This record gives sequence, C-alpha cells and structure tokens, in this order.
Amino acid sequence: MKPSLNRRALVAGLAVLPFAATAQARWPTKPVRIVVPFAAGGTTDILARAVAQELTQAFGQSFVVENKAGAGGNIGADIVAKSAPDGYTLLMGTVGTQAINKSLYSKMPYDAAKDFQPITLVAGVPNVMVVNTEKAAARNIRNVADFIRYAKANPGKLNMASSGNGTSIHLAGELFKVMAGVYMTHFPFQGSNPALLSLMSGDMDVMFDNLPSAMPHIKSGKLKALAVTSSQTSQALPGVPTVAEAGRLNGFEASSWFGLLAPAGTPMDIVNRVQQETAKALATPAMKERLLAQGAIPSGNTPAEFAKFIDAESRKWAPVVKASGAKVD
Repeated sequence: MKPSLNRRALVAGLAVLPFAATAQARWPTKPVRIVVPFAAGGTTDILARAVAQELTQAFGQSFVVENKAGAGGNIGADIVAKSAPDGYTLLMGTVGTQAINKSLYSKMPYDAAKDFQPITLVAGVPNVMVVNTEKAAARNIRNVADFIRYAKANPGKLNMASSGNGTSIHLAGELFKVMAGVYMTHFPFQGSNPALLSLMSGDMDVMFDNLPSAMPHIKSGKLKALAVTSSQTSQALPGVPTVAEAGRLNGFEASSWFGLLAPAGTPMDIVNRVQQETAKALATPAMKERLLAQGAIPSGNTPAEFAKFIDAESRKWAPVVKASGAKVD
C-alpha cells in the first residue's frame, strides 16, 4: 500500500529539518547585505557602515552596505521586505521607514509592522537645526528667534532641505513650520549628504538634519547649529540650546533613531546572533565614544524590546503627522 500524500509530505518535511538547522548554524556562508534606504553620507549610512564593519569581524564574512535611496526610504525598505527571509538581506531602518511613513504616505508598498522582523535598535540621535553660516551672518541670524523673525518677514522665500519625504528630518521641519507659524518651501533630496551639500552651497536655507551627518560641517564652520530638536541638549554640541527653549516653542521634540531589521520569517537563531554581536560591538568603549562624539546614543536592545519600541513610536508619530499637515501622495 502506497503512503498517502500527506504522509509523504510529512516525511519529506522531517528530512529537510536537519538540513535547515545545519544551514542556520553555518550562517553566514556568503556576504550579507545591509540595505540603507538613503544616499551615502547620511546618518543611516554612517551607522550602517560602522555596524557592518563590526559584524564582518564578528562573523568572518562580509557585511556589505547597499544604498537604495528614494521615496523617503520606502524603496530600500520595500526591497528588504520582499527579500528571502534567509538572513542575507538586512535593513538599516529608521523612524521614517518603520514609524512615520505609514501615516505620511497615502499608499505604502510594504507593511512596516508585518513585513519585518526587528533585530535591534542601533542608536537614537537628535536632529539639529542648521543654516549656512555665511548666509546667516548676512541676514543677522544668530539664533532660532532671529530665524523665526526673518522667516516671518520673508514668507515663502526660504528653502528647507530634507533627506526625503517622510524622514524625521522632513517632519521636524514641518512641525517647526506649524509651531513657529512660518512658511518655507520644502525640497526633498535622496539622502542627507546631497541636501547638506545644497545647504552649504547656498541653494537651501535651513535643514533639520540628523546630528551625526551634520556634525563635520558644523565643526568646519560651514554650517551654524541654531538648536537641537530633542527635548534635552546634546553633549556633542555643548552650548547649543533646544528648539523648544530657543524658539519658545513649548513641546517641540523630533528625534531620530536607526535599527537593524530583517524580512519577516527570518529564523530567530540568525536574528538573535546578529542582535548579540551588534549589542556587543555597541557596548565597546571605542564604539560608544565614536557614536557619542557624533551625537548618537548607542542601544543594542533585544528583538522583542525593539519591536515594542517601534510600535510605541508608530503610535507617537501618527498624531504628529496629522497635526503638522504633512502628506505625501
């Protein structure tokens, strides 16, 4: 008597289990790509490359960063969402791709909650309100209050750069416009670096960039930091106030964060191994000092903790997006 189809399927499935377990234990046997959904040079890229270097050393296999910019990070995130859940494609996700965009975009190519397996929060960073140093001096803009006065006296004449629609950089600017009662034209770029270059060239007037990517230009003197967007000041920029206090905008807060995620269904053994090695790297004195000097606060929490954090952030940003009036079709 021939075995039933169900029995044959069960036997075949059981035969595959040892192979699958062995494959997971041997992972990675080839290069792993970390997709950065923005252009090179921005904070997402900076953090991804720092983590990739540490994971390459930890696993003895290359972790390669690939920049897939566009649509406020949605293009790169969607690539990962639709990739095989085998541990060979990871995402350096952001507050935008995982918590803001679903409230900002009328149509999303992926489900931020269902299509990803959170691995770990890498770092949180404040944004910083920066202006072109020479243009600010010519306009007598020394602080946030001066900027608001100038913007109100010149409605529609200021250009605001961002790393893309839906990013925390964009939303921080939109929130500022609403709370300060000013109008500026938004110009989205495909990442922080091209936006910063445009700001330094004088084409743009202001940007609410992530602190790590703006820091070198602040230190060089090409950009002037007016304020940080977090609720507290940053030790990386001593003497620079918050937007809330400098602009008398009580309650203003718009920080960013960055974390590793994998496609949903990725084996938890792989997820946990990546989390553990990432957390170990972030806890080293050298990495801590490196990130804190750039204004980033390292984390390394567990997949479960990161999942709860993302859910809380999604609920936090939904009313902020609505209140700001920002929308992308």
